[in-house]
Amino acid sequence: MANSLPSPISIAPANTKPDYFSRRSRRQLSLFAAGVGFFGLTSIITRRALVRRYKATIPKFFQPNNRPTMEFDGALEAFEALSIATINVASVGMMAAGGLLWAFDISSIEDMRKKVRTNMGTEGLRNDQEEEEEIEEWMAGILGRKDEKLEQRARAREVRNQKKEKVVDGKS
Repeated sequence: MANSLPSPISIAPANTKPDYFSRRSRRQLSLFAAGVGFFGLTSIITRRALVRRYKATIPKFFQPNNRPTMEFDGALEAFEALSIATINVASVGMMAAGGLLWAFDISSIEDMRKKVRTNMGTEGLRNDQEEEEEIEEWMAGILGRKDEKLEQRARAREVRNQKKEKVVDGKS
């Protein structure tokens, strides 16, 4: 037998650092991290509001407990509840958006455009420049028709004015 030794196989060194810690991935996770921080802050605000409302229901030391003297403003409490709910939902939404953008590997508007166009099958059909030119042609056509209509109206007014002048001149 001739050479029965196996040929050497080149093995590329394994990447020891996963892509989770790349600069791009950290940038993508920044929105998620901001959402987590905002969610923590809104949780603290919500807890403080609930504790304050609970403490307001407890009678003072020398206050009779059979006749609570709680006064409240319904509109103010409704506004407070709405604002707390709004910031809670916004923080969860920010956290969810950041997580989804990281999961789908989207870090800019251009990345999102590419992914949407690829998934919809319109990758190479048209670019923005062609679309802008088509819109310009469309607008020029509309404005051209408008100019024509204005000119026709002006001519019609002139004809009417000339007829009126002839009628007035014929009577005098």
